[in-house]
Amino acid sequence: MAKKKNNHQAKKEPTKDYGFLPDLPKSIKGYLISLALILIAAIVLFSFFGLAGKGGLQIFNSLLFLFGKATYLLPLFFVLAGVIFFIGSHQPNRILKMTGFAFSLCLLGLSAILNSFGTIEKLSVRSRPLGGFVGYFLSFPILRFFGFWVNLIIFMLMIIFGFLVFWQIAKKIQPRTAQELSEKIPILKKILEPKLKIREIPGVREDPNRQAREASLPNLKTKPIPGLMTGSGLSLYKNPPLDLLELEKGEPIAGDIRNNMVIIKNTLENFDIPVEMGEVNTGPTVTQYTLKPAEGIKLSKITALNNDLSLALATHPIRIEAPIPGKSLVGIEVPNSSRTMVRLRNLFEDEAFKNSASPLLFSLGRDVAGIPAFADLSRMPHLLVAGATGTGKTICLNSILLGLLYRNSPETMRLIMVDPKRVEFPVYQDIPHLLSPIIYDSQKTVNALKWLTKEMERRFEVLAAAKTRDIASYNKIISQKMSKTKSGRDSEGISEEILEIMPYIVVIIDELADLMAARGKEVEAGIVRLAQMARAVGIHLIVATQRPSVEVITGLIKANITSRITFQVASQIDSRTVIDAAGAEKLLGAGDMLFISPEISKPRRIQGAYVTEKEVKRVTDFLKSQKEDFGLLTENFLAEELARELKGGEDVGQELFNSDNEDSLYLEAKQLVIEYKKASASMLQRRLRVGYARAARLLDILEERGVVGPADGARPREVYVKTEPTLENSVPMPREKNEDDDDWEKV
Repeated sequence: MAKKKNNHQAKKEPTKDYGFLPDLPKSIKGYLISLALILIAAIVLFSFFGLAGKGGLQIFNSLLFLFGKATYLLPLFFVLAGVIFFIGSHQPNRILKMTGFAFSLCLLGLSAILNSFGTIEKLSVRSRPLGGFVGYFLSFPILRFFGFWVNLIIFMLMIIFGFLVFWQIAKKIQPRTAQELSEKIPILKKILEPKLKIREIPGVREDPNRQAREASLPNLKTKPIPGLMTGSGLSLYKNPPLDLLELEKGEPIAGDIRNNMVIIKNTLENFDIPVEMGEVNTGPTVTQYTLKPAEGIKLSKITALNNDLSLALATHPIRIEAPIPGKSLVGIEVPNSSRTMVRLRNLFEDEAFKNSASPLLFSLGRDVAGIPAFADLSRMPHLLVAGATGTGKTICLNSILLGLLYRNSPETMRLIMVDPKRVEFPVYQDIPHLLSPIIYDSQKTVNALKWLTKEMERRFEVLAAAKTRDIASYNKIISQKMSKTKSGRDSEGISEEILEIMPYIVVIIDELADLMAARGKEVEAGIVRLAQMARAVGIHLIVATQRPSVEVITGLIKANITSRITFQVASQIDSRTVIDAAGAEKLLGAGDMLFISPEISKPRRIQGAYVTEKEVKRVTDFLKSQKEDFGLLTENFLAEELARELKGGEDVGQELFNSDNEDSLYLEAKQLVIEYKKASASMLQRRLRVGYARAARLLDILEERGVVGPADGARPREVYVKTEPTLENSVPMPREKNEDDDDWEKV
C-alpha cells in the first residue's frame, strides 16, 4: 500500500509546476490584454445598436452618462490599444502605463470639447451635456473664467498630445528578432508550459580584441617536467608557436530549447514516466537535456523510449545516458541544428593544458557541455582508436600527435610511426622526433615491435640497476646526477660515468587491420607483449583501425588496451566490440566520439578537435626547419640500431634475440673486460664511448660467447675468460670438450 501511495504522489507532483496568469510569460500576458481590449470594444459597439442585451444597454447608458457623445469613439480607442498590445506582446510592461495614459488624455479631451459646444447651446447639467458629466466638470471652470476659445485650444492640445503618445508607443515597440520568430511556440503550449530551469553553456564568440592581442600572445612552452632534462644538443630547440594553428569561429545553435524540454517532458508523461526537467548543456555538437525521474521509475523504461523521443523531437539520432556519471540525473543528447568546429589552438590555450606537468598530455576536444577534454597517455597507458571510414580517426591521430609535439622536444619523446596505407603520415617524415623513417611494410613493423620488446627488456634492466620503479623516477635521478657532474670532466672530456636520459617512445599504428591480415600472430604478440609491460619504461602504443571486428581487435588486445576511442560505427555489435557498450552507432560522425579509460566508468561523449592538413604542414615544417638550422639530432644509438634492423629481411628481427652477428667493437670490448676483470654496461660506455644500448648489446654477445656470466642484479658480471689469445683480431677455434674439463677459456 505504501508503494502505491508513493507512486500516486509522484504522479501528482509535476502538476505543481503549472501556474496561471501571474506565472505566464510576458508575451502571453500581452496577448490576453489585447484580446480583452478588443472584446470590450466589441461589447461597447454592439451596445450602440441594442445587440448586447440588458447588460450591454446598461453599459451604454453608463458610458453615455459619463462621457456623452465621446462614447461613440470608445470602440476605436479600445481597438487601437488592443492592436498595440498585440504587436508588443513580448514587452507588455513597457507599454501598459503609457497606453492607458494616452487613452485617458484623448477621451477626456474629447469629452471636454463636446461639452464646450453644449455650453454654447446653453445646455444645463440637467439636460445631459454633450460631453457627459466628466466633460462638464473638466470644461466648466475654464469656460467660466477663460471662455470658449481658450477651452477649445487647451483640450485640443490634450487630444493631440494623447495621439502623439500613441504614435511614440507604436514606434518604440521593438519587433521580434529572427531567432525569436524561428523559436515561436504555439500559444496553448506556452500557457500550459511548466517552469523549467535552463542553463546554456556560452558558445565560442569572436573576440573583437583578439587580433590586437595576437601580436603579444606568448608561445606555448613546455613546463619543466620531473625527470626530463634538455641536453646541450637541444638547447636551441623551440616549441612550435600557437599562431600556426587556427582559432574557433562561431557558436553552436541548439534550436528551440524550451520547446524541446516541453516535448521531452510530455512524451515521457504520456508513458506514465513523470520527470522533473533540469538544466540544459549546449555543446559543440549536441545539447544535453537533463531530467530527474520520479521515485520508483526504472531507468530501463526511459532508455527503451529512444525511438519515441526521436519521433517526438523530429530529430535522429538521439542518445540517452542513464544515469549521468556523478549525478542522479538522466541525460538526453539531441543534435544541434547548427554545429561548431572545435580547434586545437583554443584547447592548447586552456589553463589546464598549459599548467599540466605531464609530458604526454594531449587534447581530445570538448564534451557535451563545451568543456575542454584532455587525456594523459602516460596514465592510459595505451590507446585504441576505432571507427568507420570518414568519421575522423586520422584527424584524431593528427590532433594527438600535435599535442605531443607541442609539449615535447626530441630528447624527451621519440616517435615510431606505422602507416600501411602510405598516405596519412608522410607529412611527418624527417621531423626530429622520429626514431626511424615512417614504416610502410608489415615485415618492418614486426621487426620494429621485436626491437621495442628488446628495448623494453633493456630498460627494465636499467631501472632495476638504478633501483627505480618507472621512467619518471629514473630520469629524475639521472637529471640530478647530471647536474652534479656537469662541471666535473676528466682530461678526455668524458665524465666519470656517462648518463643517459630515457626518452618516451610513442608507437602510432594507423591501420591495424592490414597488419593483422598480413602477419596477424606476430603483430598481435608484439602489441600484447608491449601493452602488458611497457608502461613503466615509457613505451606507449596508439593503435587505430577502421574495421572494429573481433578478428582485428582480439580479446588479448582488448584486455591489455583499456583506453579506447570509438567514432561512429555501423552497428551496435561493432560498438560493443570496441567499448563493450552500445552507443557508438548513434554518433553523428565528423569527429563525434565516445572515450573510455580506466579512470572513468562510462563512455564520455566528446566532439574531437579538427585540424587541417595546412595546420599539420605548418607545424611539421617548423620542426624540420629547426632540425636543418640547428642540427638538433646528435648521434642516437636507439635510432641507429632500429634503422639497421629495419633494413634487413624476414630474419632480421630475430637478430635482436640471437647473437650470431658480431659487432665491430666486440674484440675491443672482450679485451677490456678481461683486462679489468669486470664487465658492466657503464664501463663499456666510458671506455668505448658508446651509448647504453650498444654497450648492453656487446654484453649480450660476450655472454653468448662465454666470456662473461649472466647478470646478477646491480653487481658487475663475472668474467670467465682469464687470458686473451695471442693472435689479435681473430677468434680461436673451440677445442673439444672433455667430460672433466672445467676450463671456460674456450672462446
